[in-house]
Amino acid sequence: MLKKLILYLSHKFASRPDKARICSALSELLNDLGKAQPQKGIRIPYDPFQHKWIIFSDQHKGAGNGADDFRKAEQNYLTALGHYNTENYGLISLGDSEEFWENPLVSAVKKQNPKSIEAEKKFLQRQAFVKVVGNHDIYWKNDPLAPWEIKKWYGEKVPVYEAVLLEPAHPEWSTSIFMAHGHQGDGASDGNPFSAWFVSKIWAPLQSWLKINPNTPAYDTAMKTAHNQLMYEWAAQQKNVLLITGHTHQPVFDSLTRLERLYHLLSEARSKGDHAEEEKVLAEIRKRTKEEGTTGIDYTKILPVYFNTGCCCYNDGDITGIELSDGMIRLVKWTKGKREPLEERAILLPASSRYLHPASHP
Repeated sequence: MLKKLILYLSHKFASRPDKARICSALSELLNDLGKAQPQKGIRIPYDPFQHKWIIFSDQHKGAGNGADDFRKAEQNYLTALGHYNTENYGLISLGDSEEFWENPLVSAVKKQNPKSIEAEKKFLQRQAFVKVVGNHDIYWKNDPLAPWEIKKWYGEKVPVYEAVLLEPAHPEWSTSIFMAHGHQGDGASDGNPFSAWFVSKIWAPLQSWLKINPNTPAYDTAMKTAHNQLMYEWAAQQKNVLLITGHTHQPVFDSLTRLERLYHLLSEARSKGDHAEEEKVLAEIRKRTKEEGTTGIDYTKILPVYFNTGCCCYNDGDITGIELSDGMIRLVKWTKGKREPLEERAILLPASSRYLHPASHP
């Protein structure tokens, strides 16, 4: 009974985003990158048919105790990094890679995660590793000893950014990809010392004692969180910019969650007169509605401008991320394979790089 109560309170009060603050914070950060302020972020030329990136966020690497959400997902993460390094991808770690709110002793997190640190170092050695700060690992930006500490972790200097801007490498393309962790402007996360204290002193012990991981399996949430909705609303107002964040642990693709996408597919099937596809999608909607709740909104008018990586600490051990390669944007999931100990990559949703061409950008 206590576990159910704690989970309910966690979901209800975890985040109370404010639209004005979020929009202001994102706009200011994007503007700073446009002015080439290196202390804020990094601008990288990007050719979608030549360059390859994998974006993971929210690993929340901990100290190996009962509050460490990363433990079950570690093997999937290591397998995924091995694949992407072999395939010559760059790695963007989009914040909350480490869990320092629950584990203020940085050395304890380092001691528990030597394998993942070594796997990330391989990208760094190829100059293909970009580390972005989140609210739970804000230590990397705020503590004067952080540059020395992170050099101990990786064996060399590692810049830590607030955001990344992938800029089109060809003049005929106009769309940039703006990436930040996503906590910017969230009053419960953005520089809030009370939240950090509460997680460290109250939530972490409860989580460890009750063996709670509040992160539901990948791609299972029906409706966008309020925070994701505000992220979308900001992105929809920008010109020639796609937004990718993490933070909420909820995958969003083309600005849609899974149930929202089904309604979108239903509208497409009806407009084409494809009755077989319509019945197939309706059956899936009925199934998901029974499991996840209802929605009556028409999602056909939503602009495909917002993406969320999900996280690397789901309670079933799965991880999700966003791939940029071969002219495509993909939502991918790495999960335990049918034959132990193999892990498998699944493309949940692929999208064309049409977004990168000005004629097709909304």
